[in-house]
Amino acid sequence: MPSNVFRGMIDRHLPWDGCYNARDLGGLPAGDRLTRRGAVVRSDAPDRLSAEGWAAVRAHGVRTILDLRNPSERGPEPAGFTVLHVPIDDEDDVEMWTEIWESGINGTPLYFRPVLERKAHLLAEAVTAVAEAEPGGVLVHCAAGRDRTGLVSMLLLALVGVAPEDIADDYELSTARLAPGFAALGMPDQGPYIEMALAAKGVTAREAVLSVLADHDVEELLDLPGPTLAALRERLLG
Repeated sequence: MPSNVFRGMIDRHLPWDGCYNARDLGGLPAGDRLTRRGAVVRSDAPDRLSAEGWAAVRAHGVRTILDLRNPSERGPEPAGFTVLHVPIDDEDDVEMWTEIWESGINGTPLYFRPVLERKAHLLAEAVTAVAEAEPGGVLVHCAAGRDRTGLVSMLLLALVGVAPEDIADDYELSTARLAPGFAALGMPDQGPYIEMALAAKGVTAREAVLSVLADHDVEELLDLPGPTLAALRERLLG
């Protein structure tokens, strides 16, 4: 069934009190199937969730939390969940980060390409953590739930057959969702800065996501063992 039959029809946003950019990766077309609701959720950092917010996380079926942040960014670990840490940024790689900062692409999906090409082993570790998590839903998050979480979500969806156009749609949802989050924190909205940074490169966020997917065979690059790939597809597709 064509993906455009579903596009825009399902509101996957999760109104968890204290999170602004939480959404379920279920309900997306993957060939002739839909990704399974409750299997994987992507979000901004859950550190500011209220008791009501945490109750909603549990009620949604989440049992494992995959934190993609660096050690210096992490808050206290929540009780009652299995918490896994895979800091995909590898902040010790000064050469890569110097290039990213000097090129002005940090905070944009143009950052996906250098990390995907240089840190495939860490991204494979993150994807494996999702595939092999205990029964129940998996919450994947970083700080804003846009860049690191966006990259890992892109890989998860690509590996189960979600079309690039729908993956790009999912990435773009974060822009509007994060604006009230920045306002609540008393911070300027990063959206206009990101738009300016991308315009300077002559590309949109959507084009950047589609370009990196067009240029990389995700399955080949991550080189996951067959059982891990099968487990991921079983989790996301059922």
